[in-house]
Formats: sequence, C-alpha cells, structure tokens
Amino acid sequence: MDFYEAVYRRRTIRDFAEKDVPAETVNRILQAGLKAPTNNHLREWEFVVLRNRQSIEAALGQVREKAQQQMQALASRRLDDCQRSMYLDAVPKQYHMLSQSGCLILPFYKQNGDLLRPSALQSLNGFAAVWCCIENILLAAAAEGLGCAIRIPTGEEWKFAASQIGAPEGYIMPCYLALGYPADDAALPKQEPIDPLKKIHLEKW
Repeated sequence: MDFYEAVYRRRTIRDFAEKDVPAETVNRILQAGLKAPTNNHLREWEFVVLRNRQSIEAALGQVREKAQQQMQALASRRLDDCQRSMYLDAVPKQYHMLSQSGCLILPFYKQNGDLLRPSALQSLNGFAAVWCCIENILLAAAAEGLGCAIRIPTGEEWKFAASQIGAPEGYIMPCYLALGYPADDAALPKQEPIDPLKKIHLEKW
C-alpha cells in the first residue's frame, strides 16, 4: 500500500471482527513503530502484547468503572454535534473495544523525571517520542488492513494495568492500543471537515 493511502485510510476502529491477528503481522507493525524518531537514540520503548482473555481482563480491571464515570460526565459537557456523535459512539465502547480486539498492546516508555510536573518542555521528550512510535504503529496497522483504537488511561488506571503485567519501575504506559480486523459493520463516526490550506501559515501566522 502507498504511504499516503495508509495515512488517509487510518481511522479509529472500535468494532472488531472475531479474527486473530497473526503474530508475524503484529511483529511487523511493532517493528514499524520502532523506526520512529526517538529523543535519546535508545528507543526505550517496550510492548506487552496480550492475547489471552484472562490476561486482558486482568489488565483492564479498572477500565469498565472509569468508562462508566466518563459516560456520566459526558452529559454535562458542551460539545458540537460532530464531537457529541463521536463521544456517544466512543465512550460506551471503551471496555468492549479493548477486551474484544484481535490483540491488546500495552506500550511503555522509560520516563526520566515527573511526567506531570516537567521542569521544562524538553522534559517531555520521552513522552513525545513514544507518541511518534504509536503513530507509526497506527499507520502500519492501516497498511495491513487492520484497525486500531486507543484509550488514554485516567487517574491511576495505567499503574493498575502495569502492575498486572509486571512492568518495571520507571516505565509509563501512555495508552491502551487495541488492534484487530474491523467488523463488517464497524462504526465510522463523522469527521469534522477541515480545509488543510487554512491550517498552513506562510512566514507568519
């Protein structure tokens, strides 16, 4: 698949078919992630791939309750129609999209210093770099005909997941990453139309 085709085909998928993703495909996708630029040239990224349903359920032990809380909070938020449509599809599926995907990937990166209290912008270099890695994974998955869904952990959720899979101290899990083949009836929420040329500023804003 052409690179630009993969970029434009990438969409968040929250409804997955009951079909396993071959291990070699997962490995190829994660290898693409490891080709991303890194802040210190060490690529201090690790991936825990979960396929066993019991392991997945254990890692997601706090997600169901947190997702229910997010659904309740959604009612009080002021959103435009496009945002509301997306959230009304996404929030109720937070647990199911992770637990029923072809496999669940927990990415980790090594964090030096307090992520939530950085001393300078460059203190976030490791956090920024792992998201470059994750974007490569999303694009590689699209090139393989697969879909992905991301959940950003809330509160101490990520620490619970990390404890369940034995992650060492000093590593942070920035997201849950569901990977799988899209269901035939997978929902694709409407996206807000954007004119790219209006986002590009020449010489000054």
